[in-house]
This record gives sequence, C-alpha cells and structure tokens, in this order.
Amino acid sequence: MVHHIVLFKLNPEVTPARIEEMMMNTRMQLLKIPEVLSIKCGKRIDPELPWPFFIAIDFESMDKYEMFREDPIQVKFMEEVIKPNTADSLSLDFEMDPGKDVQFS
Repeated sequence: MVHHIVLFKLNPEVTPARIEEMMMNTRMQLLKIPEVLSIKCGKRIDPELPWPFFIAIDFESMDKYEMFREDPIQVKFMEEVIKPNTADSLSLDFEMDPGKDVQFS
C-alpha cells in the first residue's frame, strides 16, 4: 500500500473560508476516482507551521497511484482548486506494507 501526502503553502489572499471550500472540494472530487482507497485533508492548527494545508491519499500500489495522476478528475482538480490557491508544495510517498516491494505490486 502507498500513502501519498502533499503539504501546501497557500497564496496570501487565501482566506479561512476558501481553505474550508478547498477541503470540501478535495473530498468531493478525489473520492470519485476509483484508484483512491481513502483520502484525508486538513488545515494546520499551529499558525507558525509553514504548511497550512495538506492532502493524504492511500493507494493499493504505485501503479494505482500513477493511474490516479493521469485521471481527468485529478487533473481538473489540480488546475481549478490547487494551482490557483497554492504557492508551493512538498510531496511525500510512503510504503505501508513491510517487506513488500510496492514498485512491483
């Protein structure tokens, strides 16, 4: 299993209401994609932290993650929700099944 986490820095004009809307859109749009096993997103609690928004998604394998990346829903979501509101991102992928080579699963 693969756990994909993306941390985002937001543009200065993004309001708390807009963050709430981004969270709602993240769940509504990305859960439509069959390769997504689960999704979480949220906003920071500590205002001093540099990454105020995150998305975390679980996939069965790297192949499923690659399919997700090319899915038209995900592409549209990135263009319409993420890119207009974010200034930077940090993407992290983790293997969740010990001893399993997720590259070939």
